[in-house]
Amino acid sequence: MPRHTLTRRTLILSGLATTIVTPALAQDREQLPAEPGVRRNISSFEQKDWRDHFDPGAPAYIIADTVSRALHYWNGEGEDYRIYPTSVPMTDELTKRGYTEIVRKKVGPDWTPTASMVERNPDLKYMPPGPDNPLGTHAMYLDWPAYLIHGTHDTRKIGRRSSDGCIGLYNHMIEELYGIAPIGTKVRII
Repeated sequence: MPRHTLTRRTLILSGLATTIVTPALAQDREQLPAEPGVRRNISSFEQKDWRDHFDPGAPAYIIADTVSRALHYWNGEGEDYRIYPTSVPMTDELTKRGYTEIVRKKVGPDWTPTASMVERNPDLKYMPPGPDNPLGTHAMYLDWPAYLIHGTHDTRKIGRRSSDGCIGLYNHMIEELYGIAPIGTKVRII
């Protein structure tokens, strides 16, 4: 039978580990303000079934869940299912919910702020494609004016309420989604 003894080395190492880990945990909690019912990790993602939201027959389906901050994708047959972490609109007023579809796609999108964005921040100006562009490397335009699913160069935004209405993904993930979601993909924002 193994015998465990408490040694001075064990006490020092456990104290050191506590000293290093505790401030990091506290800092993480401070950076992410609490929102009732929202968990901020991948385990909060629930698998959804597209058939609960759409009639069959579309080339593909997307559900953007603004509560769990996840985008769900299925191909037309429902056999290829993927889930991506997203950024979502900053406020409920900026969040448009309902049914739409992808009507246009662009690699290297340029960006023009909307009138309401300029009203909130007069310093905003047109941005050509590039590393400072808020739309990242790829954009998929919805049939609602000024609403997109796009990438972002600012990876701190993913998993947070940080957009002016759009759904944002990491650039490498929007590139993947862009390649598999054709124009005509049905989209529901919930």
